Amino acid sequence: MKLFLSFSICIAAIILAASYHKHPTLHSIIHSLTNPLNTTSTHQHTITSTTTTTTLLPSTMTTARGIRMAFQALEQAEGAGARVRRSIGTAKLRNFSPFLMLDHFTIGKGAGFPDHPHRGQETITYLLSGGVDHEDFAGNRGTIGPGDLQFMTAGKGIMHAEMPHENEDGSPNVGMQLWVDLPQKLKSVDPRYRDLRASEIPTAEVDGGKVIIKVISGQSHGVDSVRDLAYTPLWFLDVTIKPGGHVKQVLPVGWNAFAYTLEGTTEFVTESATKSVEQFHNVVFQQSGDFIEASVPESAEKASRFILVAGMPLDQEVVQYGPFVCTSKEEVYQAMLDFQSAKNGFEKSMGWRSEIGKRMTQF
Repeated sequence: MKLFLSFSICIAAIILAASYHKHPTLHSIIHSLTNPLNTTSTHQHTITSTTTTTTLLPSTMTTARGIRMAFQALEQAEGAGARVRRSIGTAKLRNFSPFLMLDHFTIGKGAGFPDHPHRGQETITYLLSGGVDHEDFAGNRGTIGPGDLQFMTAGKGIMHAEMPHENEDGSPNVGMQLWVDLPQKLKSVDPRYRDLRASEIPTAEVDGGKVIIKVISGQSHGVDSVRDLAYTPLWFLDVTIKPGGHVKQVLPVGWNAFAYTLEGTTEFVTESATKSVEQFHNVVFQQSGDFIEASVPESAEKASRFILVAGMPLDQEVVQYGPFVCTSKEEVYQAMLDFQSAKNGFEKSMGWRSEIGKRMTQF
């Protein structure tokens, strides 16, 4: 069950859903798609992905990946009551296949995302604190809590609502959401949801327990994840390094990779230098190299924490309009028309309203 759709890029979808079946004309759709402010079209000159692929790991651990860039994800207001730090999907970091967007969100009372559609992507929501409810037009319902994840494949089409809890202590709901592109031949699969509970996530301990790695997807120091949860091959690790801790983490050959720093200050070691990175930064690594290396000085006052994500690049166009991620403008036109006419994956959307979406009296 997909949660917390990426926030600003889907405002257009929420507006669409709020006036459901009062959809724009084909003329207005075409106008939006030819406006570069509303459409993202890029070509990824990278390796080709298949649905069944063997992950190639380095044969040796000789070369640390260099850092391509590191930048702060600035906080901004988003939606109703939300605060978002977006890094991937901004002017600083686009065309980073297979990743489309990364949001670090904080959602308080009165916020939420009522009924809205998706097509053509996968989303991964990692809840750090609080709780979020989900409901879709196929009758699926669910809730994730602190430390839980939800992997949603939109495939050929889905319509759903995502509403955060109103916590008794007034605390906000905080988490990460990552949008991942689907290989072109999988963009028409049936939608699916896969939940991963915090209690199910295996951990690896490194450097005498000074480093703890939650293996959400992929491998780390002899520990494998429970199962593959996304169609697009990716690794997703949550790394905590205590003062004095040090770790080398191997990554698949040729995959794009980044680290997003959640807490503390982390020192990332490359072949030529050591770079100290504070919280709320995205560190983008070079494709070449065998591993990433990170540490926290013994003198540090607190531990650092970051998520480390790597994904297989896809060799395909990306044409995106709001929540519709396709490989051509023609496919986006079709997605809008399919949603408008409730067909080709959106049949159950006709007249549907979620119960949890009714929590918001206006949007």
